[in-house]
Amino acid sequence: MSKRIVKPVLSAREAVAGIAGGATVMIGGFNYGGVPYTLVEALLEQGATNLTLIANDTAYDDVGHGRLVREGRVKKVVASHVGLNKTTQRLFNEGKMELELVPQGTFAERIRAGGFGLGGILTPTGVGTVVEEGKQVLEVQGKRYILELPLRADVALLRAFRADTMGNLTYRGTNRNFNPAMATAADLVIAEVDEILSPGGLDAEDIVTPGILVDILVMKGDSYYASRT
Repeated sequence: MSKRIVKPVLSAREAVAGIAGGATVMIGGFNYGGVPYTLVEALLEQGATNLTLIANDTAYDDVGHGRLVREGRVKKVVASHVGLNKTTQRLFNEGKMELELVPQGTFAERIRAGGFGLGGILTPTGVGTVVEEGKQVLEVQGKRYILELPLRADVALLRAFRADTMGNLTYRGTNRNFNPAMATAADLVIAEVDEILSPGGLDAEDIVTPGILVDILVMKGDSYYASRT
């Protein structure tokens, strides 16, 4: 008889309670879409500081994980785009926060490398520019590549559409974005979902993230930010 591993379903507060100060946190999303707003709200309330934030962008000052930056909770950001959050720019320019800008394709591949145990990726993106400063550049078959190192996190906060009790996840449209990749690249994976179904309630063809990667499920809350997705 097969054994089905049921994932714990916690409140957002319970789920993020163990995120320690100084942790590295991946947060899914692309601008507004696919951000786990309920979990971010809980993390704001929880109070962890000195975080390293790995996210495609830092949203806006008053939206989602952009508020973590605004409230001074982040020591370093690793992202592809920060132009919409003025606080991110100000804190970096004032020397109060580290910022590592990563080309978006490289960003996605570095997360994938972290998730699949690779030692890094070779990419021509950024060769001959400031992107290559301080990095190893290798020549392969006469072409130069930058060695970009993997990205991993202590915790990943994800936004999915539906889950089953075994933790399998489906996504809705472009809200999928970076969430599936991040599910592979963190020690603890917490997924915020709209609905949790019994085993067999999800079409196997629709499952993107297998439950073996997911540790905790949280139902989407009713906050202002959560309602935006």
